Amino acid sequence: MKVSAVVTALAFAAPAAAFAPNAFGARQSTSLSAQETSRSDFLKQSLSAAAAFSLLTPQSASAAKYGSFGAGSPEVINPSDAVVDSDILASEPVQKALKGIKGYADSVKSMKATLAADGQADIGPTIRRDFEFSKLRSDLNAANEAFDEDTQRGTDRIVRIILQDITELETSNRQKPGVPRSERRLATMMAKLDKLEKAFGDYLAFV
Repeated sequence: MKVSAVVTALAFAAPAAAFAPNAFGARQSTSLSAQETSRSDFLKQSLSAAAAFSLLTPQSASAAKYGSFGAGSPEVINPSDAVVDSDILASEPVQKALKGIKGYADSVKSMKATLAADGQADIGPTIRRDFEFSKLRSDLNAANEAFDEDTQRGTDRIVRIILQDITELETSNRQKPGVPRSERRLATMMAKLDKLEKAFGDYLAFV
């Protein structure tokens, strides 16, 4: 309403200036001309702002503040609300994929135990062996086939977390030869492993 009031007031102000008397002289006319230009520019800016504001829906405002997460369509984030096709779930490809996903979860627990016993342990070979990206993606995608579209949007969110955390874990593991891992670096790696363990658990809760 405030924007509309300003725009209306400015819209009437500009024509009114056209009826101002000429008795103020050339200097005053120049000043008025400058004011008219300024008013015109301000009016254009106000109209543009009003138009942009009218197009800003609650959804787009939320997206601007929080990012595009969840925008456009619903997603199932509670496993109890998941819609699972029992026939597809029981199929050999899906069962094989789920076995692989459980293996990834076990590997995460193993790496946590390794680092807890030796904070300087190199878990890079384990990451590269147990979390080969093409197989990991294949298993997660195969398991997703058992879910309906809305449930898949929820599990896809978890998949993105898993893939990102594995990448960041491998990066955090890298150390220069002869340079010991700091307590801070170790804490970061353990936090990533905790997050991965939870993500795999959250995913498997859907089945």
